[in-house]
This record gives sequence, C-alpha cells and structure tokens, in this order.
Amino acid sequence: MRELPAAARGYIGGAVLAAALCAAPALRLGAAAPWGSALALMILYALCEAALRCPPPGGRAVDGARPSAGGGWASALLFAGVFLLPPPLAALTAVPGALLAPAATRWAGARRLWHAAELALACGAATALVRALGAPSLTAPRFPVLLLPATAAAVAFCAVLAALDGGVLALAERHPVRTAWRGLLARSLGPHLVQGLAGLMMAVLWHSSYGPPAALLVLLPIHLSCWGFGRYHRERAAHQATIRALVQAVDLKDRYTRGHSERVGRASVMIARELGMAEERLEVLRFAGILHDVGKLGVPTRLLRKDGPLTPQERRVIELHPEYGHEIVRGIGFLGEARAAILHHHERLDGGGYPYGLMGHQIPEAARVVAVADAFDAMTSTRSYRRARPVPAAVAELRKCAGAQFDPRMVRALAASLERYGWQPDLVTAAEPGVRAAGSGNVTARENGTAREPEGAAGAAAGPADGADRAGGADGQGAAGSGGVAGAVRDGAR
Repeated sequence: MRELPAAARGYIGGAVLAAALCAAPALRLGAAAPWGSALALMILYALCEAALRCPPPGGRAVDGARPSAGGGWASALLFAGVFLLPPPLAALTAVPGALLAPAATRWAGARRLWHAAELALACGAATALVRALGAPSLTAPRFPVLLLPATAAAVAFCAVLAALDGGVLALAERHPVRTAWRGLLARSLGPHLVQGLAGLMMAVLWHSSYGPPAALLVLLPIHLSCWGFGRYHRERAAHQATIRALVQAVDLKDRYTRGHSERVGRASVMIARELGMAEERLEVLRFAGILHDVGKLGVPTRLLRKDGPLTPQERRVIELHPEYGHEIVRGIGFLGEARAAILHHHERLDGGGYPYGLMGHQIPEAARVVAVADAFDAMTSTRSYRRARPVPAAVAELRKCAGAQFDPRMVRALAASLERYGWQPDLVTAAEPGVRAAGSGNVTARENGTAREPEGAAGAAAGPADGADRAGGADGQGAAGSGGVAGAVRDGAR
C-alpha cells in the first residue's frame, strides 16, 4: 500500500473509518437483533463471492482499470439484507465476502479494504433509506407498495458506489477529475435495479412460511445469469487471444516492431481518456492501436526486411498494408470503429495520406487518434542504430506537424496526458521474455549508416533523416524536408 498515492491512502482510510462508524451501532443491538439472519447472509455472500466469480455490473476485471462499481452478481444477497436487517447489520453483510474475495495483485490489500468499505457504506445507506420510507412489513407484502422502497434502495446503493468509485479513480488511478465519475452510475444502475428486485424476492420468501431455504431458490437464476455472463467474457477473452496471436505474428515477421503495437494501443487509450471518451471506446481504441499494423502480414517479408532502396512498385505494395489489415479484421465484429482506424491511420489531414487521400474530418476520429499514437511511439522508440528521442522532443515535433498531418486536438490530448502520467514504454511490450526488442515502430531502412528518406505518399521528397520508418511508421507521411526528429513522422514507404 506504500506505492499508493498519499491522497488515495487517505481517501481509502476515510472510507474504512466511515464504514466502521456505520457498523459500530450493531454492538448495541443486543440479542434481540436478527443476528442469525445476518450471519447466514454473510456466509452466503462470502461463498458466492468465492464460487460465482463474474465480472461485476458496470465494471471491468482489468488491473488498473475502473474499480468494481458493485458487489457482483451476488448483490441480491446484499439487497436481501437491506430489507431484512437494521442498517448496522446490513452494513456488515458484505464485509467478510469483500475481504476474502480475490483481488488484483497490485495493491491487493488496499483493494479488499476499499471494496469492503464501499459496500458497507452502500448497504448502510440503502437500508437507512428503506427505513426512512417506512417500508411495509414483509410478512404481508403488497408488491406495488414494496417496489418503491426496492427501487429507492437500488438507486441509493448504486449512487453511493458510483460516488465513491469516482473518487478512488481520480486519486488512486489518477483519472482526470472531469471524467472520473462519467458513466459509473449509468452503467451499473440497470443491473443493480434487477438485483434489488431479486433481493426483495429473497426477503419476502425469507419471511414466508417456507423459510430461508425457499429464499435460496432465487440464487438459481442469479447463478444462471452469472454462468451466461461468464461465457460471454470467456468468448471475449478468446477474441483477445486471437488479437494477441495476430500481433505476435506481425512481431515475428518484422523484428523491428516488437512491442510497438502494444505501446501504440496504450498511447491511443491515453489520448482517448484525456478527450473524455466513454470507457467502451477506450477498449476499442486500444484494439485499434494494437492491430494498426496487422496488414503487414500481407506484405512480403523480403520487402519489410529489404536493406536496399525500395522501388516505386515495392512502395505501392507496402502502402497496401492498411487495406490488408482491414480485410484481416473485417470479420471481428466487436472491434467496431477499430477497423476504420486500421484502414485509415496513414491518412493526413491535408489529404496527402493513403490509402484514400481523405482530408480533415473525413478521416475517422479513431484513425486520427491512432495516427498520433503511432507517430509518438516511433519517435520515442530505441532502434538498433539510434537511441529513442526524448518525449519532449517528440511532442514538439507532433505539434509542428499538427494541422497538416495530425489532428491538433489529438496532439494536445496526448501532450496533456503525458504531462500527467509520463511515459514508460518498457511497461508495455509484445516481445517474448528475455528477448530484447530490436526496435518498436514500423520497420526502418538504413543506408550507409543513415535512415532512408524516400518520397511521401503525396510524392514529396526529402533529404536523409534519422528515423524514417518503413510502412509509414508513426503515420509515415510527415512534413517533407525536415530532418532530425521529423524523420520519424515522414512517409518512409516502409
């Protein structure tokens, strides 16, 4: 927990203290309190957390991504406690399960404490609201009347989680404050409303003549939902494994690109997050960055590794790689706009790019994001013949080319994100363990110790420049005639 920012430690500590104060009155309830029901719900919830591990509603099971934003698909048990127990005991219901549940390796202890505290506060708030509304007795239920407190409890539960999670995103994960809370409530409200109704059904059956065993029958459809949701995510994981295999195939074919695709995906997410894009688009843009060079699988290896000058015909063959890439991923439906980014990431704002010479906002937004990310990584990557350019120099070059080649809005977003988070390229690599990447970025040609600077897609010629990429590395079609760092953003036709 020492690596956690001090502000985040204070925030989590405050939440834990608030949860403890919320549950403390349970010590004064005495023997008359429903301790048996509370203990049963605690045990059931802990078992469900261990046995029914499913991606939580509105959340993502990726380390470093958004927090859980909920109690998972076992939340119906928590809502049952909201209707069956007084607020202090309801707050305690989730604590054992949250503390015993698996957690991401990074800050595992802090994550468990945080999860237990936020669920305790959410349960306590929902229970207090139900009591304030004066919910009728569960022994003689009138469902139209009970639906109001059930809905109110679900909304309160979800709102508390969203409010708390936004704060931890801003302080621990360092998301921009203006976007940290965006979408948290909307994504998880629907699932929590369903879970609230399931919890109400459990509470009614719990108090019925059939007793608690009948209430457990409600867990069966929850288990089936969890199983179906788990199958969906396993299928999604299979898609991601396919993407990983494609990237590794490109890396093996072109030794200079190892790690480049992963870093472009990471930089694309940084840009998109700074622009305030929805979480779903962040994932798609990550895929777009990772797969932007997959079309090189259709380019003859002899061209990618050729040491001598490229002929005009060979250049035209290499410039087909965006179209090859688009054809390769055409059938992967969940990629969405990533397919357009793969096809158009070598277009220029001034119309001098390829394959179609699109201009300005004719170029899809995702492609404009990937183009800047690609350029940045090419300039800041270490090659076999030169060291990586400093990040400030790369950003300065991107700003110089903004408006003609790159979207200025994307350049500003990347610069702002780099200033906030920094750039650690070694954290993201597609190379095998123990293999040092020879380079990252598209293949680079060298002639007589210097990199070749061939004509751009628009036919512009320039003198020799250090870092001119093959395949239009770093978007390839940079400002003609500028040397040094600008070479990494010129159209190197390879």
